Amino acid sequence: MILKSDSPFQFDPNRLLLRLSRTLPARVEAIQPVVDEILEVVREMRCSAGDELDIEVSLLEALANAVRHGCREDPKKTVEISVACEEEKGILIVVRDPGAGFDVSRIPSPITGRNLLLKGGRGIFLINQLMDEVHHRCNGTEIWMRKAPNGEPDE
Repeated sequence: MILKSDSPFQFDPNRLLLRLSRTLPARVEAIQPVVDEILEVVREMRCSAGDELDIEVSLLEALANAVRHGCREDPKKTVEISVACEEEKGILIVVRDPGAGFDVSRIPSPITGRNLLLKGGRGIFLINQLMDEVHHRCNGTEIWMRKAPNGEPDE
């Protein structure tokens, strides 16, 4: 499910150390337990040793966006998360929601003008700062995030 032929990342399915998929109800309180579970496995597998905090914050932000915006906190809806790890490529995280999507180019910068004073609106900015590669797919209903080993993109 995580590695499609049109994937923006080139992970080798035969070299994956970890494959993990979870579905969570669109409730804010469901986010932290899933993040904790994923991080425990990531730490054990040492997918991106030393970058766990970046991964945790990115996961929290992506899942919060999916629950709040993609599902509009409707507990009847679900969010899918898939995680894969390859030693040379790092960790790949995909979060999917059933929402209508959005145009990422229309998201205002949270570090300029009046946006500096807003209490929200920094999730996508943070994810882009913390992860080595980020792609929004399927009209914004999927976010693909990669953290390279030791934070070094291998492009």
